Amino acid sequence: MAEDVRRDSGPAMWRGVLGRCPNCGEGHLFAGFLRIMPECLACGEPLGRYRAADGPAFITISVVGLLLIPILGWSFVALRPDPLTLAVILTLSVTVLTLAVLRLVKGAWVGYLWSMHEIDRGA
Repeated sequence: MAEDVRRDSGPAMWRGVLGRCPNCGEGHLFAGFLRIMPECLACGEPLGRYRAADGPAFITISVVGLLLIPILGWSFVALRPDPLTLAVILTLSVTVLTLAVLRLVKGAWVGYLWSMHEIDRGA
């Protein structure tokens, strides 16, 4: 595909959030929980060349940190738990939120990289 072809980033990112190929929307984006498929099985797009690096992790940390504020406030005010119970609630909340948000953000990130033709050119 030529580098001058314009790709719409909105649909590409939405397809990535849904775990689909940003090009065709049919094939799977992920080969596991977070590993990107080397190539789309439906259209042949080389998805493995779009390296997400640290971007999704940074966004996930920011989002989970912001979501944790109301969770902490609600659990402390409404439940009035002892410190150990509060620590368990926060640990479970952080773990579940991180796992959920990271996959969604990574899919959107790869979709954005695909739309901007940002392939890994090697070292």
